[in-house]
Amino acid sequence: MIKLCIFDFDSTLMDGETITNFARAVGKDKEVAEITARAMAGELDFFESLSKRVAFLKGVKSETITKIAQNLPYVNGAKEIISYLKTKGIKVVVFSGGFHVATDYAQKILKFDASFANILHEKDGVLTGLVGGEMMFGYSKGKILKELKNLLKLESSEVLCVGDGANDVSMFKEAGLKIAFCANEILKREADFCVETKNLMEIAKYV
Repeated sequence: MIKLCIFDFDSTLMDGETITNFARAVGKDKEVAEITARAMAGELDFFESLSKRVAFLKGVKSETITKIAQNLPYVNGAKEIISYLKTKGIKVVVFSGGFHVATDYAQKILKFDASFANILHEKDGVLTGLVGGEMMFGYSKGKILKELKNLLKLESSEVLCVGDGANDVSMFKEAGLKIAFCANEILKREADFCVETKNLMEIAKYV
């Protein structure tokens, strides 16, 4: 019986990549999207790719980022699947290689229980181009999930993970049920099930 579900955020719950939306504010969305695509395919080190992408945001006003974060589109079925899982007594947590400015707001809309993500460093209301947080490395999601399992006294068989990219591989290795959602090939190879229809309620078939 599943007791904990971990969702990736970008391109899983959120329709697209948060940082690409941010980079559009400075006309660097194409450059950032290219780096993101390579990182999610497992071609680039996640920490290095994250640092490069965030550097493009140096000088952007924090209020601009907040406004964008509060207007991100969510994937069809995102709110419904979380509600469905919670009716079954399942805790829902988001692990994002993206940013708290997006996941903290999304929590109010989608009603998941908690999120782990990164924080864009700012000074005097302006982004510095630096980043820190809980999800900085390719192994971060697996490490945090392992700690959560110990804290909550859960077996791997009681954990479901849903994601789409290379930085989700580490958390898949800690889960009993692994679903790749419209995912990169590198993650599909680690999955128990692959969902290709862009509607998160498709996951309900397996829970």
